[in-house]
Amino acid sequence: MLSIDYIRSVLTERDHEPVAFRGHASQAAVAMILADSEHCSGGGSELEVCFIRRAERPGDPWSGQVAFPGGRAGPQDPDAHAVAERETWEEIGMTLEPEHRVGPLPIRPIDRADLREPMTLSPFVYYVDRITRESAFARIPEEVAHVFWVPMSHIFDEDAVTELEYPIAGSWSAFPGILFGEHVIWGLTLRVLDSFAEITQRTLPALRNSNW
Repeated sequence: MLSIDYIRSVLTERDHEPVAFRGHASQAAVAMILADSEHCSGGGSELEVCFIRRAERPGDPWSGQVAFPGGRAGPQDPDAHAVAERETWEEIGMTLEPEHRVGPLPIRPIDRADLREPMTLSPFVYYVDRITRESAFARIPEEVAHVFWVPMSHIFDEDAVTELEYPIAGSWSAFPGILFGEHVIWGLTLRVLDSFAEITQRTLPALRNSNW
């Protein structure tokens, strides 16, 4: 079982070069928020991960998809941390403080044909207490349809592996994913989880035999 102390140690030890931040819409950041399970207490509780399902909106490249809280940088954001924390508040009403920061994950390019220009994603891991966890809700239903928490063990469960059909350039393609209830975690969010798995010396079953 992954512990927050272990996660903090491996993220702190790895070299990380922050993206040159310009507060531009071509830059984005997300928060991978961890918390102890609400069904457990004490040192043996399992970590869970916060996800959102985006509302279905015309013109949104990620309409209806599962994601981490986050979004694009604005001119008021001094750095990528500020983007993740501001967007988390706007989307799920959760206030992330500096003491909640655990460490950064590798920066990822976002290069999609339906985007006007390539984007850069800075993911960060956070760990929150129970009171902060309970503050999460879909604050703006027009943007976020649902907030839900997934046990860490489920993310690494072989039985949760699935595929999702998605149209790309006019044709349907199959993409690997993690099934949780009615939700499928896939795409860029799955890539961020893969970075997390690699750093914590785990293998993400959803991508084990995938060429994607």
